Amino acid sequence: MEQLAVKMQRITKMFGGVKANDAVDFSLRQGSIHGLLGENGAGKTTLMNILYGLYQQEEGTIEIHGKQEDISSPIKAISLGIGMVHQHFMLVQPFSVTENIILGMEPMKGLTVDLKTARKRVEEISKRYNMQVDPDAKIEDISVGMQQRVEILKVLYRGADILILDEPTASLTPQEITELMEIISNLTADGKSVI
Repeated sequence: MEQLAVKMQRITKMFGGVKANDAVDFSLRQGSIHGLLGENGAGKTTLMNILYGLYQQEEGTIEIHGKQEDISSPIKAISLGIGMVHQHFMLVQPFSVTENIILGMEPMKGLTVDLKTARKRVEEISKRYNMQVDPDAKIEDISVGMQQRVEILKVLYRGADILILDEPTASLTPQEITELMEIISNLTADGKSVI
C-alpha cells in the first residue's frame, strides 16, 4: 500500500464571493515529486498556502502521514514537517547565508548566538543534497538560483520532509533549472516529498 505524505480532500476556499478552490482533492506520495499545474488564477498557490497554514479552508480535510490535521498557521505546518519556498524569496540581503537560514531559530551558546554550530549544520545539509552553498556569502552577493537554494536550506534546517516550491523555475536560468532538478532528485532519494 502506498504511503501518502499529504492527502487533501474537498478543499474549498472563498475570498469574498469568489471560490479560489472548489472541493479540490490533492495527494502526494511519500518520497515523490508532484507537479501542480494550471493557469494563472487556477488556485494552485492558494491550495499550497492552505497546506502551509497561511490560509484556512472553509471546507475539506487535510491528512499528513495518515493523520488528520488542522493546519492553523505556518508554525503548525513547520511542526508537521512542512516547509514552503515562496516564489518571492524572504531573505535579508545584508545577512549571510547562515544568518538567514537560522533567523528565528538561532542556536544559543549562553547568551550569544552559536554561529559556529549553525554554520556547520548548514554546511552539512548543503553537502548532503549537493547544493554547494557558501554559508558565509552575503545574500546580496549571490545569484537568484543560489538564493533559492538558501530558501530550500532554510526549510530543511527547520526539519521539513514535505517541501512546497511555489513556481520554482520562474526566475531561474536554464542552467539553474537543471541544477534545481538535481537537488529535487537528491531530496526525494532521501525520502523527502516535493510539490
